[in-house]
Amino acid sequence: MSRPEYAAPPELFYNADEAAKYTQNTRMIQIQRQLTERCLELLNLPAERACFLLDVGCGSGLSGEQLTYGGHIWIGMDISRDMLDVANERGCEGDLFEADMGQGAFYKPGTFDGVISVSALQWLCNQDKRWHEPRKRLKKFFTTLYGCMWPGLSASFPTDLWWLEMITHAAMKAGFTGGVVVDYPHSTRAKKIYLCLFAGVVGNVPRGKTGEEGANQQSAGASFSKQERRDKRKQRATKGRDWIMQKKERRRKQIGQREVRPDTKYTGRKRADKF
Repeated sequence: MSRPEYAAPPELFYNADEAAKYTQNTRMIQIQRQLTERCLELLNLPAERACFLLDVGCGSGLSGEQLTYGGHIWIGMDISRDMLDVANERGCEGDLFEADMGQGAFYKPGTFDGVISVSALQWLCNQDKRWHEPRKRLKKFFTTLYGCMWPGLSASFPTDLWWLEMITHAAMKAGFTGGVVVDYPHSTRAKKIYLCLFAGVVGNVPRGKTGEEGANQQSAGASFSKQERRDKRKQRATKGRDWIMQKKERRRKQIGQREVRPDTKYTGRKRADKF
């Protein structure tokens, strides 16, 4: 399945139809709930009071519901008007703002006790428009985010290994400290990577979850029947020249990736069977 950020800019990809499907998808609801709960654990917020949090890329408010359930007050920002409309229809309790995080988080200094962003930062790593420069947009985001947080407080971002180096580099240049937390590193399905940042201090990065329970955990409901596994193996076995060309083109568009080998007449050539 192609990643959404390769298909179109977020404000176009998450139109009214996609926003409705996303919010009604039980698998996506479960993913958002699990990731948000883990983000709150990593923030290590004080239990004696409600905290004021920023949800970057809040979408239709699935992650915000977990913030409300945790007893916190929150503000959400997202670039998709249709996603925010769905959030309003669902009665989310956070204040919602239509904003492009690549243009910065323009809030007053010291506004937030913590920040989370679930499945959003990777959009900044792609050049969706001709004038977009991913590294500059990441720098703008983290620099302004640093200014609107209380010194010593933290931010937590589930991220992808593809974009981890670029995102981490931009955050550190903006003044954040912190590190990477990996849950269930030896499990293919349950493995999750989180970037934990601290504003103005050198904090203790939490330890990732380990254990056999992680290896056996079905990550976000990603389980498949035997027939589906056979179909997947069959699909992988029939990948030809067109699939290879599309994959190489995607890799060329990704900022910071290694040089992709040039296309030749031998690319994707079917090899003779061995006897």
